[in-house]
Amino acid sequence: MAFSSGGSKGPMADINVTPLVDVMLVLLIIFIVTAPIMTYPIEVALPQRVINPPPQVREPPPPIDLRINADGTVYWNNSPVNVADLQRKMEDEVQRDPTNQPELRIEANSEAHYEVMAKVLAAAKNAQMMKIGFVQQP
Repeated sequence: MAFSSGGSKGPMADINVTPLVDVMLVLLIIFIVTAPIMTYPIEVALPQRVINPPPQVREPPPPIDLRINADGTVYWNNSPVNVADLQRKMEDEVQRDPTNQPELRIEANSEAHYEVMAKVLAAAKNAQMMKIGFVQQP
């Protein structure tokens, strides 16, 4: 809309930027307040740089095959094991040589319950197992 003032002969051509600045300041405040809420830390264990690598290379121990069936049974290297005993067995494996742990290979049936998988992963974390892998059979 153009308004005419009493002293000038043509319409006023200047844009009123005050509402634009007000809107931009409000949006800036909203983004400043919501930006910290959208970020949350995720703990990631990254490998650290080793300046002097150990001279001897040891053969890794054989991997542990852990299978979870659809009915909730868990097999440790093809022998059934109770879910409550998993953490103790994993701790025993870690205590043999904490610097050269075996790899835990988890194969879960697609019909398996999430609760069993969560218990297995919690037991592995509590036992301080570092090498965990997931296997998918065709």
